[in-house]
Amino acid sequence: MRLPLLRATFAVLVASLLAACAADAPPPPKKSPAPQTSADNSADYGAVSVDAPAPKKRKADIARTTEWPDAKLESGTASISCSTDYVGGGDGIRFTDLDFFSILDAMLPCKDAGVVRLRYRGRVAGDFTMLVERVGNMAHRMGIKQRILDIDSSGGQVEDAIRAGDIMAESRWTIWVREGAVCHSACVLLLAGGDDRLISGPVGIHRIIRIQSKATSRAELSAELHEVHDSMKAYLERNGAGVAVADFMMTVPNRSLRLLTPDELVEYGLSGRNAAQEDLDRIRLVRRCGLDFVRREDAFYRAFEHQCSSIESDVNAINACGLALRPQYGFPDEKCAADSPLAALDGKPVERVEAAQQAKNADAIQLDAKQPAAKPAKRADTAQVDVIQLDADRLDAKKQ
Repeated sequence: MRLPLLRATFAVLVASLLAACAADAPPPPKKSPAPQTSADNSADYGAVSVDAPAPKKRKADIARTTEWPDAKLESGTASISCSTDYVGGGDGIRFTDLDFFSILDAMLPCKDAGVVRLRYRGRVAGDFTMLVERVGNMAHRMGIKQRILDIDSSGGQVEDAIRAGDIMAESRWTIWVREGAVCHSACVLLLAGGDDRLISGPVGIHRIIRIQSKATSRAELSAELHEVHDSMKAYLERNGAGVAVADFMMTVPNRSLRLLTPDELVEYGLSGRNAAQEDLDRIRLVRRCGLDFVRREDAFYRAFEHQCSSIESDVNAINACGLALRPQYGFPDEKCAADSPLAALDGKPVERVEAAQQAKNADAIQLDAKQPAAKPAKRADTAQVDVIQLDADRLDAKKQ
């Protein structure tokens, strides 16, 4: 079963994801009686802090041009899928080049599907941050609103995790840690940047290491880590996560991992809906539709979760329950119909919603299989520029 592209409710997204995985995915990892375990401390493990040089001034604004600086992904593997169904559809097109047209080729089928899922396995490093920024930029140009980071990472550089998290916070990402994947060490910081976090795999924390440290005593080492620690806490705070997780990390030896329980993930604001983003969305909604609208919406979702989300049936039945419930709360709203709960289903027979999405995803997968990526030099045509909705006036002005 595939997830419907609903802007309506996070509850439906969770229910659909679980249903999609149930048939073939392995069962979620069993809770360990001892949440602290040993770390492999290979090249893939560790929350590392380094004295990185200040980034060079970017020669090109990637938001306004197709002439992106050349770059390759070396810290892990990445692929693009236009479907949320990784069990049936796989992980999509794999790529290493981060130039404009390589990412365009991988993401072009996702424009019609309305969803892009970036699968990444590897270290959190500078090239990963660049990957997230460029995929997010392309999604914005194409008008793809549902953006998913499907991550499997055992750590990396703290500074790059903070930069990537802030980028995702400004570009509306959902973050998955699915069955069989992990999110350890510096990867945990990424979770704070997501709008929604769906976590099935283990999430673990441990102490930061200063690779370039010159400390000869605990006091000197503590002083060196103080600045990094403050940076982590400021990042967590501005993204609605609990700053206590930064303190907790400092108590776990780097050669060990402290696995966070589901309750702890919720307590630290690293799972489910991001509280800071939810507040911001509510403020914007009040501006557009009024306080009465928001109160009615809250009441609707409480009833929806109680009456509809627990239905042990397919997504169509859940959607039908929600549509039948809406009139009791004055939806769809005459003034703000597009913002009303389950607005994506208006004008569509409920039984056709999932089938239509499945057809779109199937088409996207077929396009991936049938159309090999062309060379960038042959893809600089006006049709593609139109597809991604580039601002021609700004480009012309810049050239002049």
